[in-house]
Amino acid sequence: MTSDVSTTGSQFLSLHLLETLVAVLPVRDENGAPKSIVYGGTERHMITSQARRRAERVHTRDRANAGIGALAGRSTGIRTREWALFAARELTSAHGWDSDEAIRTARAVIEATGLKFGDPGKKTVANLTKVLLFAPSDAGVRIATHINEKAGELRPWTAEYLAAQATAVAKNKKGGRKAGDQEAAETDETDEGAASADAKLPALPKTTRSAVLTALAPRDAIDIALYGRFLAEIADSPNVDGAVQSSHAFTVHEAEQVDDFYAAADDAKLDRKKNALDFLDVADDAGAGMTGYQSLITGTFYRHAVLDRLRLRRNLRAAGMTVEEAEQASVAAEAEFVTAFVDAFPEAKKNSTASTGSLPALVLAFEAERPYNYAAAFQAPIDENPLDKGGEGPAGPAAVKRLVEHHTFVSGRRPDIRSSRVLTYDPQIDEVLGSLKTPGVQSVTSVEELRA
Repeated sequence: MTSDVSTTGSQFLSLHLLETLVAVLPVRDENGAPKSIVYGGTERHMITSQARRRAERVHTRDRANAGIGALAGRSTGIRTREWALFAARELTSAHGWDSDEAIRTARAVIEATGLKFGDPGKKTVANLTKVLLFAPSDAGVRIATHINEKAGELRPWTAEYLAAQATAVAKNKKGGRKAGDQEAAETDETDEGAASADAKLPALPKTTRSAVLTALAPRDAIDIALYGRFLAEIADSPNVDGAVQSSHAFTVHEAEQVDDFYAAADDAKLDRKKNALDFLDVADDAGAGMTGYQSLITGTFYRHAVLDRLRLRRNLRAAGMTVEEAEQASVAAEAEFVTAFVDAFPEAKKNSTASTGSLPALVLAFEAERPYNYAAAFQAPIDENPLDKGGEGPAGPAAVKRLVEHHTFVSGRRPDIRSSRVLTYDPQIDEVLGSLKTPGVQSVTSVEELRA
């Protein structure tokens, strides 16, 4: 056993979950259709790990910010392109800066640190970084505080920086036209990109660059330590290899998509029709207000995630925590990770499908010295025909039986697997579990008990 996780057990905590979803659409492709994969020779519905991870991350963050759960009050992160806007708002509200000067300065400082921004000619993206940056939620406040403290130095630097940038853009446009280079003069974004690369812009003062990097660094944000981040734009800003691995969820049986036709009523038209005095008025207000189709999926899904306890502690130590602080934070983070894995759900179409109210049919948790993914248990799709017709019956109970038997079989050959626990919210599944021979698998009644 690794000494770093001796107080909490084996290095890896594996979680496996089965859930049955009816008429939902948690994630979709660029055409608005459900995502799918082909596995075991049949098409399956798929819910991407990205959708699940974001739901879990936001669930953890919101609980912490609301003072709920094991991570109550701890630092968390935000993934956004709006850090310059955050800093500018803080400069305006907390330090009394003019709003235009605040955004110019904040953008120039962050840009000079190494992050590229959108086309300055397009208001919607001009002050947004080109990439999403996952950073502690107070990063904008920290940047604004530093800018205000160094205002005497940064105000003239900003004026010089913007003037040099404008001169470089003008030269680049002029040179592009003279050379007949249509592409170079095509957009302001191209001009500024070339200018920034070629021009000698004044360097950002070292103390300010250091302050911005510190503000944007992962620091003690628990969700960054859990889920990681990658930032290629700034070479000396630390990346984080996340402690959580997540699989795509897929149906354990063949997929069947439904294109649901809908007709939306126009309340005003219906009111007039209801109160019409003759058939001509009724005819004028006939018909639906809007019609269309929406894709919906139904099925029993298998998904899996694993927490690397050692990596989590290393991430928190690298962020500056002591061994004791990292241990306490890791235990709390593990508790919230398990809670989010069970309770969180992507919010797409949540109001029209009530999808976020779903509860898992089964959660299997165990500890081991390496990750274990049980997707192979469902390579052969479940045949939902009745048992007397050669099928396996409904997918939920059949999948539970397959998963638990698969785990029992693997556990008998892998001695590092220990502390296996199962949780269900379905009385029918509880009966199935009672009928199975599962030595070493303990049934529990709460999410908290899924952890050893």
